[in-house]
Amino acid sequence: MPRHVTTTIEDGVAHLRLARPDKLNALTLEMLDDLAAAAHGLRSDRRLRAVIISGEGDSFCAGLDFGSAMKDQKGIFARFVPRIWRGTNTFQEAAWALRRIPVPVIAAVDGHCLGGGLQIALAADFRISHPEATWSVLEGKWGIVPDMSGVHALSQLVGIDVAKKLTMTAEKFSGERARELGLVTELAPDPVAAATALATQLSQRSPDALAGAKRLFDSTWHKGPRATFAQERIEQLGLLFGANTQRARRANVQQQPPEYLPRSRKLVR
Repeated sequence: MPRHVTTTIEDGVAHLRLARPDKLNALTLEMLDDLAAAAHGLRSDRRLRAVIISGEGDSFCAGLDFGSAMKDQKGIFARFVPRIWRGTNTFQEAAWALRRIPVPVIAAVDGHCLGGGLQIALAADFRISHPEATWSVLEGKWGIVPDMSGVHALSQLVGIDVAKKLTMTAEKFSGERARELGLVTELAPDPVAAATALATQLSQRSPDALAGAKRLFDSTWHKGPRATFAQERIEQLGLLFGANTQRARRANVQQQPPEYLPRSRKLVR
């Protein structure tokens, strides 16, 4: 069976690609398995500085391939069972595993970003979209609701009324409109090139600081001030006397690029 999720790593940047371009990278059940497995593998790779997820061909991802998935109802039910130690099932983990990667994850979106594809994009830390890409919380068209971690991701990006409207209407909107709504970080005519430039910029920062910042924001975004302040102190104490922080300070004094050590082993949960 051909693999429809590929991963390459170059200069500390992983390129995770949905590789089913003849089907607009629509998701099969096997692709969900492969996405989660690929993200889990990247999670433990200490060489990484950033991850870019994109789709081959003219589409990011057109959502779940219902024609393929519904032929395997046993497979669907099996992937609905949550893993107690993670709190997600396979559908959710295929997207949310991106949040567990300790380095920044950038979604480069062109063409279609629909249904499950939108939920995968929302699990990234940053989303760069072509202005004319087509976005939609498309599940409502098929009589279902988002179930790949998208509800939680939407709650972090838009108001509850906007999230409900997008979900209930299943309306399609452009990348430009997605930017106005707050779903997209920035627009670019070549999202992959822009994502690569951002990944390069991020790779020049301390990998421990990047991991700490991601962990800090993701673990406190819906918490109150006291819990956030406590997490700030924990992260900062771990960074202040670290080897990579010392390298960053010396580099700033000497005005030359630092040579960072691999990031620490502390992971995003």
